[in-house]
Amino acid sequence: MAKKRAGLQKTDKGKSRAFHNIATSFKFWVEIDDIFVAGFSEVSGLEAETEIEEYREGGVNGYVHKLPKGVRFPNLVLRKGMTYSPALWNWYESTIDGPIQRKTGAIVLQTVDGKEFGRWSFFDAYPVRWTGPTLDASRSDVAFEQIEIAHSGLYGDFEE
Repeated sequence: MAKKRAGLQKTDKGKSRAFHNIATSFKFWVEIDDIFVAGFSEVSGLEAETEIEEYREGGVNGYVHKLPKGVRFPNLVLRKGMTYSPALWNWYESTIDGPIQRKTGAIVLQTVDGKEFGRWSFFDAYPVRWTGPTLDASRSDVAFEQIEIAHSGLYGDFEE
């Protein structure tokens, strides 16, 4: 039976060895409707915040009750280099023209050796902003596109 402690894995024979089950912020992929979407260079908006309501009870001056109200999830922002695929633009265009195409997806985090570390799944997502590349003839940067996605919540799955 193996026991884990502070980055080491103890084997049945009592020998310790380092293990590399550490997630990295540079190894991830994005799935939208079970389609692997490669090439995103940046994802932001992986946040959840429980809103609270403060309640002051009469005669109690030592503290304020803080009651949970609900959870807020900011929009996800996905950024990637431009390719010949118009998939992100077409999805955003459906928001403009209607009907809105709501999709399910996941941000999948990897370990150093490329195995799945865990995922944040999102549901009922649709694009609310698309940003094209900044064009500047005096620079030789990669052209990036960005899409901002509203969704109904993040659900983490980090089983070992």
